[in-house]
Amino acid sequence: MSTYAGATERVLIPSQRRRAPRHASLSLQQRPSAQRRLYAIDGMRLLAALFVAAHHYAGTRRVDRPDNAIWGRPVSDIMPTVFRFSAYGWIGVEMFFVISGFVICMSCWGRTPRQFFTSRVIRLYPAYWFSIVFTTVVLVALPGVWDRQKLREILLNFTMLQAGSGVPNVDGVYWTLWSELRFYLLFMAVVVTGLTYRKVVIFCCLWGAAAMIAPAAGFRPLTLAINPDGAWFFIAGLALYLMYRFGQDLLLWGILGLASLMGQLELGHRIDAVEHVSSWRASMVVFTVFILVMAAIALGATDRVRWKWLTTAGAMTYPFYLLHYAAGTTLINRFRDTMDPRLLVVSVISGFLVLSWLVHRLVERPVSRLLKNGLNTSFARLRNATNTP
Repeated sequence: MSTYAGATERVLIPSQRRRAPRHASLSLQQRPSAQRRLYAIDGMRLLAALFVAAHHYAGTRRVDRPDNAIWGRPVSDIMPTVFRFSAYGWIGVEMFFVISGFVICMSCWGRTPRQFFTSRVIRLYPAYWFSIVFTTVVLVALPGVWDRQKLREILLNFTMLQAGSGVPNVDGVYWTLWSELRFYLLFMAVVVTGLTYRKVVIFCCLWGAAAMIAPAAGFRPLTLAINPDGAWFFIAGLALYLMYRFGQDLLLWGILGLASLMGQLELGHRIDAVEHVSSWRASMVVFTVFILVMAAIALGATDRVRWKWLTTAGAMTYPFYLLHYAAGTTLINRFRDTMDPRLLVVSVISGFLVLSWLVHRLVERPVSRLLKNGLNTSFARLRNATNTP
């Protein structure tokens, strides 16, 4: 998560919710002035991250990396009950995409393109850079599970553009960042013109249409840009945010319903191509329950949830997602014979949660401040330069 990546922005909730508007001429001036944090979204982030980690540690039977490379024998034999639950944890990625659509739309409302660009850079890169260094060190120190990338490939990973250059990821979970980046690029077109209810609705409709037409037409450049594999999940998140901000109506429910139905097709593709451990019917039940919970959040059912610890949980989710996979499975491989497998999984997850909190406090915060100051200075110089003959 998202990656999940886009779903880690500060989440705010209007203190005076507007339920009435049903027309398309809604403007930025109608935003409530008083806001408070939407804690329920932080909780959903953490749930999705833990769901993905459980899948990677105890619910996968990957063809390219079989269980016996990590556990020594199929994890379904070692922890059959845990495996039956964890086998569906891969859906956490799709959850991240929906949350990302919701949160990015929220965080962009009323911002300039410069502010949007700056917010994405300072949020995505600090923890990501640390994760590349940390994962590489672990894979060098504990070889035998994952192959370490060549130095030139590792260096290109620091750009976050390796997927577009045909270079493998240092950690397999980074593939979701490529989906996030393409979403940001497309949504920037709306941010440039100023976000309104009407523009976001039109964007959802046009993106959805392109996601259907481009692959069928075999137009590869457009297919690459519009990201049909993740488009419907982001669109669902955008519709949920509009529902949250302006109130529900038939059009938004229609967009959400269409996105959910098209999303089930992508879930089926994931099961057929990669995730051979779960059924389509059960996967649809899990995803549908998630969508219903998100709809409840959008309609204000969780407004009274104000647990402060969820703020910390939301901040930890992005670094946890980036750090947990390659390094975590390597640690499990090394210590699998030293303790009960269930205790080992819980211990590794707990350890990475602590590490993620440290990364947030000691890496993300200071590096983000430096990046923000540097980018603000750079944009100020650019603006002044354009005004100079």
